Amino acid sequence: MDKTAKIYVAGHRGLVGSAVLRALKAQGYTNLVMATHQELDLTRQAEVEAFFAQHQPDHVILSAAKVGGIQANNTYRGEFLYDNLMIEANVIHSAYTNGVKKLLCLGSSCIYPKLCPQPMSEEALLTGPLEPTNEPYAIAKIAGLKLCENYSRQYGVNYISAMPTNLYGINDNFDLANSHVLPALMRKFHEAKLEGKASVTVWGTGTPMREFLYVDDLADALLFLMQNYDEPSFVNVGTGREISIKELAMTIKSVVGFEGELVFDTTKPDGTPRKLQNTSKLEALGWQAKTRFKEGVEKTYQWFIKNYEHIRGKE
Repeated sequence: MDKTAKIYVAGHRGLVGSAVLRALKAQGYTNLVMATHQELDLTRQAEVEAFFAQHQPDHVILSAAKVGGIQANNTYRGEFLYDNLMIEANVIHSAYTNGVKKLLCLGSSCIYPKLCPQPMSEEALLTGPLEPTNEPYAIAKIAGLKLCENYSRQYGVNYISAMPTNLYGINDNFDLANSHVLPALMRKFHEAKLEGKASVTVWGTGTPMREFLYVDDLADALLFLMQNYDEPSFVNVGTGREISIKELAMTIKSVVGFEGELVFDTTKPDGTPRKLQNTSKLEALGWQAKTRFKEGVEKTYQWFIKNYEHIRGKE
């Protein structure tokens, strides 16, 4: 990408989009296009077409999506499917009709089958049933990457897709009812420390293994792919390393400075025993994650402390 190219970052206020903006600015890109949800509703085809016709971006990074935890995914099933299908279809098609040179679409590791062989390789897509609780979201994400793949095949455009593993970092969602395991635990430990609680309870046995990628590493990988990858087939983005939920909880406990006890409620479900992505395709291209897990947790916690009152105020 030329440093003067006009780049549209869709979803620039979210966890991924805000990290992409930081990375672009750090690398000297200045011709950046953004729009808030109030300014542009990506589910409305006419609005998206008018936006692209007006701004004529050279490149697009599509990180906008309707997202949530297990509860939200399972409750708003139709909404998650419709909104994400519309966002992807409108942005990808408008990019095509307005001659965008390159587009990158963000997927999610939930696209893989529920009982996927570990580590999960790109070839495992569509080889088995999805996890039922987030099936609508997963189907929408699969549709987005297939849209990119098939526009590339039919029209000869350069539209690529990246499939990140579990993400965390600055601008994460810390809502206790609707956030993922890492930010939820960080907030639980922080509030337990403030309130002087004797213990914090974690669901399950602590034995399931999970992979976590610091979001600024993802942003670095996305810009690397924009520069170095031109194939229609999607690419996994992760660390290639996994840790147990117990190790995750112990690391967060240490970083937060909570001195009470850690209790595992073994009557609660563990979920999938293991969820690790095969990142050999990306590593063969020459990219690897740089941020060590504890370092990423420390950076996230520093941001969380600074923004804690604002986070609580939004609820």
